Amino acid sequence: MPKIKKQKKKIAWIVSIILGISILFIVGVLFWGTPLFDEYAVLAVMVVIFPPTVLNLIDYRWKRAIDEHLPDLFRTIVQAQQTGMTLPQAIEEASKRNYGPLTKELKKLVSQMSWGSSFEEALESFAQRVDTTLVKRIVPLIIEASRSGGRVEKVFDPVGKFIQTTLTMEKERKTRTRPYVAIVYVAFFVFLFTVVLLFKSFFTAVIVDSSILGNVLLTSEAARRLFFHMTAIQAFFSGLVAGKMGEGTIIGGLKHSLILLTCGILILKIML
Repeated sequence: MPKIKKQKKKIAWIVSIILGISILFIVGVLFWGTPLFDEYAVLAVMVVIFPPTVLNLIDYRWKRAIDEHLPDLFRTIVQAQQTGMTLPQAIEEASKRNYGPLTKELKKLVSQMSWGSSFEEALESFAQRVDTTLVKRIVPLIIEASRSGGRVEKVFDPVGKFIQTTLTMEKERKTRTRPYVAIVYVAFFVFLFTVVLLFKSFFTAVIVDSSILGNVLLTSEAARRLFFHMTAIQAFFSGLVAGKMGEGTIIGGLKHSLILLTCGILILKIML
């Protein structure tokens, strides 16, 4: 699974926004004021957020794989230093092992040092490439430990335990918030069920009775469009809330928004 650079994410957003605006302009000319315009407008929103969402998900999994292998890396470095290796030599030895996507970054770090870069410069470049919160926290500690000299394995051992504790706490947080994410989904589908039930049993009867009396308060098509708008808004913002609770970021909720929008549109098209 490759790392997605920030530049690629920006390009994806720009291209998606341009494409979404183009769709809106075309359907606005062809279908303005009709139910088809609403459906294509939602489709345009989905087109805008789909590519960045996929790239963000790939990058998130890549970074998670990096962080999950950090404790193993630190144990290897400590073991190598206990045999008498220097810190750069220990990292070079660790780069020969399999740590998932972290191995490739370690080899780049070793290559930079072999090309003449200092150990500190190579580490700082490593932190910029990987760009995870944990790596940004531990690289300054590694640099300071290297500068201090002596038995730096005494520093690496507690840092490795700190990383393992941090990862464990993050997994526990996700486990505890998973029911709340499920509640968001359940609430949305309850909302959809209520919308369909109201439209089928209540609004249709009211509209028919009003038509018989010669005073149409709300046409069937207008009611259908109103429920469609409500569902689209509910799906989009519920997804953002689910992402904030589950992953701690609003951007992470875009995938939930896509899922809920897709389900909502399909159910309304079939049931209403």
